[in-house]
Amino acid sequence: MASALAWANCRGCGGIVHLRQVHEAYSAKFLSHPIFIAGLIKYRERTWVLRSASSKQLRRSLLPHPDPGPNYSKFMEEYTLKEIEGYELSLNVIPPPRVAPPDHEDMLHSRLMQEGDALTVAFDFFLISKRLFADLILSFQDLQKSQPFFLRSNWKDAFKVIEMELGFMYDVFFTKATIVHHFWGGVLRSISFSSTAAALIAFCLIDLSGYSSATVGISLILLGGAIGLELYAIFGLLSSDWTMLWMSRHDNLRAEMRGLISRLHSLSINKRWSNCVAQFNMLSSCLEDRRVRCCGLLNWIHKQLEDYQDDQMEPVSEYLKKSIFEQLLEKSNKARLENTVDFRLCKELCSYRGEGVLKKFKCIEKLGWSIEVEFDQSIILWHIATDLCLNSDDGGNQDPDTERREAIRVTSNYMLFVLMKRPFMLPDGIGQIRLQDTRAEAEVFIQERKDIRNKSLACKKLLTVDTRISPIHVKGDRSKSVLFDACRLATSLR
Repeated sequence: MASALAWANCRGCGGIVHLRQVHEAYSAKFLSHPIFIAGLIKYRERTWVLRSASSKQLRRSLLPHPDPGPNYSKFMEEYTLKEIEGYELSLNVIPPPRVAPPDHEDMLHSRLMQEGDALTVAFDFFLISKRLFADLILSFQDLQKSQPFFLRSNWKDAFKVIEMELGFMYDVFFTKATIVHHFWGGVLRSISFSSTAAALIAFCLIDLSGYSSATVGISLILLGGAIGLELYAIFGLLSSDWTMLWMSRHDNLRAEMRGLISRLHSLSINKRWSNCVAQFNMLSSCLEDRRVRCCGLLNWIHKQLEDYQDDQMEPVSEYLKKSIFEQLLEKSNKARLENTVDFRLCKELCSYRGEGVLKKFKCIEKLGWSIEVEFDQSIILWHIATDLCLNSDDGGNQDPDTERREAIRVTSNYMLFVLMKRPFMLPDGIGQIRLQDTRAEAEVFIQERKDIRNKSLACKKLLTVDTRISPIHVKGDRSKSVLFDACRLATSLR
């Protein structure tokens, strides 16, 4: 709303300036028309995008048309009338025809899908998954459309399609892509570019002897900058996934046009995904906070700027991608029996929070308590326990698989980042309270031990604490900290 009001104010100011220019000089009048038209189009684009990206409008656009169904009262009237007339009636229910899911088998013959084929599949899945962003549910038919593809593909193709799918979703919420690639959006963009170009050409042709060289130079720079922005927007339009998708669906395009669009797409510096995930490590954060506690003002400034700091990013390894895909594939195959889907088993598998792994290694009885608690509590417990194990083990106890250790570390830090900075992505709970209490207890522990200089030493000190008695029996339920519960878990894991 604030952005829309700001644009409305700009439009009003622009109108006043335009009216004043009309009465000043014929040349100013001539130049102000195309510039004012381009400004109005930009304003219209902006408000159109803001309206389309709102959750209310997105939900409204995804709702199907009202369907009252067959006329039940009329059917029963005719049914009763036939009974009165003496007809022997029986009711036979004819099941609706099943719509076959799109067959992507031809696209999977090669080891890696072609770019156009992957975009087509990703857009089909985008039309399905975007309902989740409007708090709508998916149907059984939606599952039939998407599941066969992932069951037959490899992890590289799966992540490639998901990356494109999320790219489409990002464009819907945060860019003008859906508007620009609309028919009227293209018309408005063409008019805007033509108006700006006409103003620049006219500016170069008219007599400007009555104006100072500084005024002419600044005006020329501004018009040239406007043209540059328009050309950059056209380049972004032609190099986007939406244009590549459109090209893949039009086989009758000339080879020159197809080659130009493909070349522009390859030159684009914009990546769909950085292949990185954000990280947050509790113990590292506590050690950093200790360094700025020497000055009260510095500590206050650090706290105020903490939410505005750039998030630490770590690349996602191929090992981690492959492991995630194989885990999901294994669960999906368990839920399929003779080409049918057991939804009860699907729900059970989706609710797993580590039971399968603990059962596999026969430690469910010993460690099961750590996954039976609330989800946010389980995340904190396993994050700290993972950190303690990774940073305090000696060479003999360390996992020799470096890739697996790195994947575990990245996943653990990412899950805590989600709980810390993106809690709306997780189930409701008291995760923020539990997290701040745990962090406060960790800071107190580190502050009391002046010899702790790094995280490795902090982990070793934490593991030396005797945790035979459950912390809740000593501290009660007032503090929600789970720091030493995590130490107990780490000791059991080691």
